[in-house]
Amino acid sequence: MGSFDKEINRRRTFAIISHPDAGKTTLTEKFLLYGGAINLAGSVKGKATARHAVSDWMEIEKERGISVTSSVLQFNYDGYCINILDTPGHQDFSEDTYRTLMAADSAIMVIDASKGVEAQTRKLFKVCAMRGIPIFTFVNKLDRDANDTFDLLDEVEKELGIATCPINWPIGSGKGFKGVYDRENRAIVTYSDTQKGTKEGETKVISIDDTDALIAEIGQDAYDKLTEEIELLDGASAEFNLSEVHAGKLTPVFFGSALTNFGVEIFLQNYLKMATVPLARNTKDGAIDPTDDDFSAFVFKIQANMNKAHRDRIAFMRICSGKFDADKEVKHVQGNKTMRLSQPQQIMADERKILSEAYAGDIIGVFDPGIFSIGDTVCAPKKNIMYEGIPTFAPEHFARVRQIDTMKRKQFIKGISQIAQEGAIQIFQELNTGMEEIIVGVVGVLQFDVLKYRLENEYNVEIRLEPLPYEFIRWIENTDIDVKKLQGTSDMKKVTDLKGRPLLLFVNSWSIQMTIERNNGLVLTEFAKN
Repeated sequence: MGSFDKEINRRRTFAIISHPDAGKTTLTEKFLLYGGAINLAGSVKGKATARHAVSDWMEIEKERGISVTSSVLQFNYDGYCINILDTPGHQDFSEDTYRTLMAADSAIMVIDASKGVEAQTRKLFKVCAMRGIPIFTFVNKLDRDANDTFDLLDEVEKELGIATCPINWPIGSGKGFKGVYDRENRAIVTYSDTQKGTKEGETKVISIDDTDALIAEIGQDAYDKLTEEIELLDGASAEFNLSEVHAGKLTPVFFGSALTNFGVEIFLQNYLKMATVPLARNTKDGAIDPTDDDFSAFVFKIQANMNKAHRDRIAFMRICSGKFDADKEVKHVQGNKTMRLSQPQQIMADERKILSEAYAGDIIGVFDPGIFSIGDTVCAPKKNIMYEGIPTFAPEHFARVRQIDTMKRKQFIKGISQIAQEGAIQIFQELNTGMEEIIVGVVGVLQFDVLKYRLENEYNVEIRLEPLPYEFIRWIENTDIDVKKLQGTSDMKKVTDLKGRPLLLFVNSWSIQMTIERNNGLVLTEFAKN
């Protein structure tokens, strides 16, 4: 065990997931408010105050009010050191979210109380389930009219296949929202509308057994409904079981309003008590414990041009074991090179803080001269650790990219290659044409807009995108096959990816099976093996 166990054990690293507009960014801001990391929560999406959410820095995000890329925010609260990984809420960026979840130890799922489980929540939840990570649920927007609470819980259980255990329970919603019932302490915490952007307003705590004071506070009708619901609840809901929570089979549920800041601190305090310390991670040779003396980390995200003033690329790494020391050399396993990580920093929105040390559970950003890829491992020089790879999602939309000004070929190649290395888009070349014919594949069509916008704004290159009809992509597993001689179908195109691996694009799904049948021994896969 390392001498830094105490530092590692006080860390909690989680990702926040939600459907767009469920209030994820507002919740993140309120957490930062409690940690003293910001003094005033900005109004998101350029409302009256036109202040942008702390975690949204890319211009296109500010214009559209959506989180496109995942930011990493760190703050201290009550002796804990908390790393929040904010994820894009938009479904077109689910691949980025998947990678971010690879770096988290648990997830907080934000649900809009009037909308319940929405499409994007389902998709993101599946990713959490694939990893088996603990999920904590915050049902938001109780200051507006909400769906029936039992129906909401029922929907979570049915749609997501996870048991629910309410830790507190809402009393009314919208104009009739009175507060929450704390099940463990058998007390009511009353709600009062607060100044937006400030900490909690005045709250009262009244015991459930103090009938007269309760009725005086919330009224007879709300009291009668609450006592009836508590009785139903105690009979119907799952018992709280921490090991089930840690196994990702039971989600503790909390209710509140991030906008008016009610129930947020209660949620944060309970989350910190229930969440795990940084977890062991799997390598090709078995799991590595966070308290192992030797430093190791993996790259889960690469982001270019975070700072307009500096043309830069930042590789985000999750530290998996030991302590990072900026003065010591590390080994980049995939590049088989010993090096010092340059300008190690933690990022709070677009402000950066240069680090001299960090611990397992932390996320650091380092300057990337173009050598890192997503999934790469860095570790102590004498070690040879390789963390399990992050799968590449198969794109679902394709377009041919045409440059408007052919004189800017150099900037175009540089820009599109850098954006591809970040993992938001994938680039393919038609067989034997080199970089002459470039096809871009994306998981969601909004990424085409981002590509166009970024090439124009960051590389001063204008492009035209011509949509292509392909919907299916398959990597060829056989290394001994001559791709030129492959017998395909008329709707098939042969391309190669950036690593020179051959791929096939198809318009129709049935063509895939037909191609396999026409080529003896051909093996096609949906995922690229990293």
